[in-house]
Order: sequence, then structure tokens, then C-alpha cells
Amino acid sequence: IGPNSQIGPGTYIRDSTVGANTRIVYSHIEQSTVGDDCRVGPYARLRGEAVVGDRCRIGNFVELKHATLGPQTTAAHLSYLGDATIGTGVNIGAGTVTANYDGTHKHPTIVGDRSKTGANSVLVAPVEVGQGANIGAGSVIVENVPDRSLAIARARQVTKPDYYDEGGQKQS
Repeated sequence: IGPNSQIGPGTYIRDSTVGANTRIVYSHIEQSTVGDDCRVGPYARLRGEAVVGDRCRIGNFVELKHATLGPQTTAAHLSYLGDATIGTGVNIGAGTVTANYDGTHKHPTIVGDRSKTGANSVLVAPVEVGQGANIGAGSVIVENVPDRSLAIARARQVTKPDYYDEGGQKQS
């Protein structure tokens, strides 16, 4: 644990390295590396040789497993990043998931520098998101996204008026 770092209550750290000036609270970290000037938690879980670069923010209910995050990357809340390589200055939106397991094998996800994922995005591996790319909220990405592109992969909303009667029962 590096100088001037603060390890708060409810934190478990095993077989890991924590850089200088880093603050970790209510989190679980095993076999991982956290860089300098990071903020981790509350309720983050880093395992399976996760590597967090300098000046990153890993927020509440974020899990990293066998993932590498470049410097100045933020995953603020409610995300799972497994078997992923995330670049520098990336913003991982709330609820972003890397779907890395097909039932037989684990597959990698790569997200380029300065990219952003919208809330509730799913990146279905193997997949690459280019540098400076943006993923629209609620998208399920199954194909590579080129640099500086916007990818939106969701069905259009369909609203069916008067589908339920006043008692909440489905109309026939």
C-alpha cells in the first residue's frame, strides 16, 4: 500500500498492490493492482488480476475480473467488466456489462481511448470499440465499432395504448 493512501472500513485486500494517494472504502480486492491517485468503492470488487491505472474512479457496485483499465478511466457504478482491456480516459456508463462468456469459453472486450458507453450497455465479446467511440444507452453491441463512431443497437419503442383495462387486466 503506497504512501498517503487511505484504506477505509469494510475493505478486504489480499495479494494486491495499491498505489500512492489512493482511497479505498468498503471494497474487496484480490490479486489485483490499483494505481496512484485512484478512488475505489464503496462496494467495488476487483479480482482475477484486475489492473487499474492511475487517476481512475471505480465506484459503487463495480466488479472487475481479469480487466485492465487505462489511466483516467471511470466506471462509477453498477458495472461488470470481465476479460476486458479498457483504454485511457474512458467513461463506462452505469450498468455497462461485458458479456464475456458464451457457455464454453471466455472472450475479450477491448474499448479504445476516450470512448464512452451509455447507461445499460452490453458489450458482447469478442468485440472491439474503437478510440473516441460512443455507445448509445441501452445498446447491445455484438459487432466491432470503428474509431470516432456512434453505435446504437436497440429496438424502437412500441407503445400499445389501452392495452390494459382500468382494473389492470390485459385486454383480449
